[in-house]
Amino acid sequence: MIRKMTFEDLDEVLAIYQEGMDTGIATFETRVPSNEGWDRKFHPELRFVYEDGGILGWASLTSFSMRDVYRGVGEVSVYVKREAGGSGIGTRLLRHLEEEAHRAGYWTLQAAIFEENVASIRLHGKCGFRIVGVREKIAMRDGVWHNNVLMEKRIVE
Repeated sequence: MIRKMTFEDLDEVLAIYQEGMDTGIATFETRVPSNEGWDRKFHPELRFVYEDGGILGWASLTSFSMRDVYRGVGEVSVYVKREAGGSGIGTRLLRHLEEEAHRAGYWTLQAAIFEENVASIRLHGKCGFRIVGVREKIAMRDGVWHNNVLMEKRIVE
């Protein structure tokens, strides 16, 4: 079941985030943020977990920009526990996040995904995101340059 994330969920959420980091293709971050750092980064109301005998995945938004004209544009984050990959949890979380973001006044969702992260690109495509470009060698992680595939979805017409 999908529900709003609570502070009590944070340890399990951060463990899933660590699993993503360990792949080397989920985020440029290399250390799990502190509870306070994570709390500052993600939208305070648009944080969700998928729970079934424990937290199996999470999704949230970060602001695209602090400028008022972009207040309705959010960058999505979706992470699923390794053992639950391929079960449809990511799809359900991303669709739920989209619905809630729409209710909150967002009009565009975007994602910047490592080019090697084919599963995430496929997930976002399945949920209606389109590729709008590739940032070549945008950043280095562990001494390796990586490209980011930029995807977006307009959720308000």
